[in-house]
Amino acid sequence: MKLKTSITLEKEVVTALEKAARKGESRSQVIERLLRQSFAVRDREAIDRRDRNTIDANADELNEEAVDVLGYQITT
Repeated sequence: MKLKTSITLEKEVVTALEKAARKGESRSQVIERLLRQSFAVRDREAIDRRDRNTIDANADELNEEAVDVLGYQITT
C-alpha cells in the first residue's frame, strides 16, 4: 500500500534525484528505489558486521583448527 507524503529537499538533492532517474521514472519512484537500495546496503552492512564480530570472537579457535588441518596435508 502506498502512502502519500510531502518532503522538502534542497535544490541540489532534487537535481541529483533527477540525474539518478531512469527513463520514465517519477521522482517518487526514484526516491523509493534509492531508499530501498540504501536500506539493503544498511542491512547488508549490519549482517557483515555481525559476521565479522562472530569470526573475531572465535578467531583463536578457528586459527588453531586451520593449523591442525594444514598439518594433515601431504607435502611434495
